[in-house]
Amino acid sequence: MTEICFAPPFGLRSALDRFRRDEAGSVAIESAFYLPLLLAMFAAIFTLYDAFRQESISIKAAYTISDLVSRETATLDDVYMDNMYLLTQAMTRDTRDVSMRISAVYWDEANKSYGVDWSVERGAGLEVWNNDTINTVAENLPVLPDQERVILVETWNNLLPVFNVGLDNFNLYNFVFTRPRFAGQVIFEGMRTSDGPVHDDGTEDATP
Repeated sequence: MTEICFAPPFGLRSALDRFRRDEAGSVAIESAFYLPLLLAMFAAIFTLYDAFRQESISIKAAYTISDLVSRETATLDDVYMDNMYLLTQAMTRDTRDVSMRISAVYWDEANKSYGVDWSVERGAGLEVWNNDTINTVAENLPVLPDQERVILVETWNNLLPVFNVGLDNFNLYNFVFTRPRFAGQVIFEGMRTSDGPVHDDGTEDATP
């Protein structure tokens, strides 16, 4: 029995050989598959880095404000608190959602509770402390001798992720306290303890 083999024409066979050996475009095809994944990885890494960086900046800002207030020997007023708030915004590089609360807190041995000499807030995220509400965070405050005082500085701001990589917006809250350095007590005699319409104790704010 005669076996018949069919071979493609020489021109077609030559074209098929060239196509088989031609590697042009393979890198572009691989890039099309891997580039979106690499870009997503870079976006996620940068977003996490920026979140940790902003958290570090936020807590450093709180410590800076606490240290500045603790060194004061003159009476503080509304202008001073407004400037501390502007400084907080500048250090955190966020002028939208930053809130700040500065309070003078003491320990009352007779009542076995903490008290508030004064409490001032700026921004929309925090309310001023009073003698009742301050004891809701007693476990976070330091152990103090009777009538000993600390300056409590709190900052709050909302972190917006740089890229949408599945990380929701979250709040950065810092709680920092420092003993007065050069005086037994830091005094505040401003008229405006809150920039909101009311205090947390229901007393209407006075305006400058």
